[in-house]
Amino acid sequence: MDSQINKSKGPGVYIPPPLFYVLVFLASMFIQRKLPIADGLFHQTVIKVVGIIFLIIALFFLVRSLRQFFLTKNTVVLIKPASSLQTTGIYGITRNPMYVGLAFVYCGVACFVGNWWTFLLLPFLILIIQEYIIKREENYLELEFGQAFLNYKKSVRRWL
Repeated sequence: MDSQINKSKGPGVYIPPPLFYVLVFLASMFIQRKLPIADGLFHQTVIKVVGIIFLIIALFFLVRSLRQFFLTKNTVVLIKPASSLQTTGIYGITRNPMYVGLAFVYCGVACFVGNWWTFLLLPFLILIIQEYIIKREENYLELEFGQAFLNYKKSVRRWL
């Protein structure tokens, strides 16, 4: 287990996860200025439609997951302990619907901004989210909820 996890204080993630998405997105914009990649494809209507579809999918994941957290009076703040283990609803599709939703927002906005670097940095972003945030959350949830979390982990995928 991660020695930084204090069961009474949550998973020990002190940087808000959406900030990682924003920082990587801004880095992609900076890289585009220094090492530009042609963006002609992004000027096509079909890419804008794809962007809208990404944003609609993002809303589905984000609204459903946040709604469920609020209904169960759980916290989305990662420095606070969880009051319950979410396993139903959108959490029956993915263990991390908020991060999936944020990834779709990231891709949707990338379609409108028209920057290939944003998509090229997506695997790096996913790796950061998985290694820095999700693994800490999972270690914490295993400590907090034990076998119930392990059973859930076996039956629902981390992403999609």
